[in-house]
Amino acid sequence: MSEKIKITADSTCDLSPELIQKYDIEIIPLTINMGDKSYKDGVNITPQNIFDFVDKTGNLPQTSALTIYEYLEVFKKYVDQGYKVIHINIGSKFSSTHNNACAAAEDIGNTIVVDSENLSTGSGHVVLEIADKINEGMTAEEAVDYVKSVIPKVNASFILGNLNYMKKGGRCSGVAVLGANLLNMKISIEVKDGAMQVGKKYRGPLLNVLKKYVDDRLASCDMKIRKKRVFVTSTCVEDTLPNAIRDYVAEKKFFDEIIVTSAGSTVLSHCGKDTLGILFIEE
Repeated sequence: MSEKIKITADSTCDLSPELIQKYDIEIIPLTINMGDKSYKDGVNITPQNIFDFVDKTGNLPQTSALTIYEYLEVFKKYVDQGYKVIHINIGSKFSSTHNNACAAAEDIGNTIVVDSENLSTGSGHVVLEIADKINEGMTAEEAVDYVKSVIPKVNASFILGNLNYMKKGGRCSGVAVLGANLLNMKISIEVKDGAMQVGKKYRGPLLNVLKKYVDDRLASCDMKIRKKRVFVTSTCVEDTLPNAIRDYVAEKKFFDEIIVTSAGSTVLSHCGKDTLGILFIEE
């Protein structure tokens, strides 16, 4: 009799509803606090709600890590039904959710927690890689062992449309923001060794910058890129910019599948409007 496996993930993996349904993934939402009200990421809050709150108050929303109890509830539900659970977390350097998930898994048993060492669809890649291997017939342990070799190869980065949210969050100075605005500068952020770092800086209109950024990201890998899939993930309210970059990536003929997704409220609360990245896996 084959092993019953259930895949769960934090809402920070930013997978689309279509992918969540296709792979039957249980998404556990983080909490977004705005003023005296709390919301569940991806459930009862939209990007526009966040933009409106920041514009009105000048403050950023506060994001809360999932608690041990919240994990216990979900893990127990499936373990009691005879499933082995594989849970994928946002990187442990970004949030305490990973430690809380590990504590819950130790208490419940039959649960394996994976530190994606990434965020947004960087984590989403890890979720789908595990799901693909489970569908191919791997056991839970085999799929987790496999994905541990993939995690360091996830190439995650994005371009910040502006630095205002980073300034509000204390991640850059007002002087840096003023200088970037005066010079029409856009900054790339890269995930390296499970943490964010500043990458290349660009100047010019956002669409032109994004195309140059795509060229640079693909060239930096010396063509050693898995062609299976790439995510174009953004905090854009309108589809125009993400679709333009999707078409530009398609012209390169690198990838078998290009998936356009929206960043969830947790990620958006830290990086702000008009942030966009391409995320793929290297060989």
